[in-house]
Amino acid sequence: MIAIIDYGVGNLFSLQSSLKFIGQDVAVTSDSAIIEAADRIILPGVGAYEDAARKLRESGMADIVMAQAKAGKPLMGICLGMQLLFEKSYEYGEHEGLGLIKGKVVPIKGYAPADYKIPHIGWNALTFRGRAAEGGESLFKYTKEGDHVYFVHSYYAADCEDSTIAVTEYGAELTAAVADGKIYGCQFHPEKSGSVGLNILRAFCEL
Repeated sequence: MIAIIDYGVGNLFSLQSSLKFIGQDVAVTSDSAIIEAADRIILPGVGAYEDAARKLRESGMADIVMAQAKAGKPLMGICLGMQLLFEKSYEYGEHEGLGLIKGKVVPIKGYAPADYKIPHIGWNALTFRGRAAEGGESLFKYTKEGDHVYFVHSYYAADCEDSTIAVTEYGAELTAAVADGKIYGCQFHPEKSGSVGLNILRAFCEL
């Protein structure tokens, strides 16, 4: 069973629908017992980092997610959910993340060329890095380099070269996906990325 963490942030319906479409038993939940019983966990998220981090902690979900991840349960963060996995974010101030992956979240503005629109919205190709480039990344077992996925974001993960498994080009190289052990993060939205995204979710469910 896949537990989608419900902490008041995120487009949970489309993610739940995508997982059901590929035949998964899925629960959208904030129940610690269900999360602990799940085989895998997905941490979604949209909106402002500070608000999401606060809600995650106030709901008690932060401690549960960290405990389950450190116990070795597969975890995937999506979009803002991926950014929350890092040590900190500089989105309108400085905010602490979960610290499950080394690195920080910083603005695309000032990094990408000035004529590139922010937020970065649209379909972009994946270029593999690290263990994915070496052909050893299980998350991309059904994915080809150059496959396109859908992004919506104004901030990106930096100083995370050791965990980066895919990047994308938006006037500059942006982190698209990360992995550290069984902890995964996708800056893009697999649930909005058509068959490519479904295949990434399918691979995660087979970990």
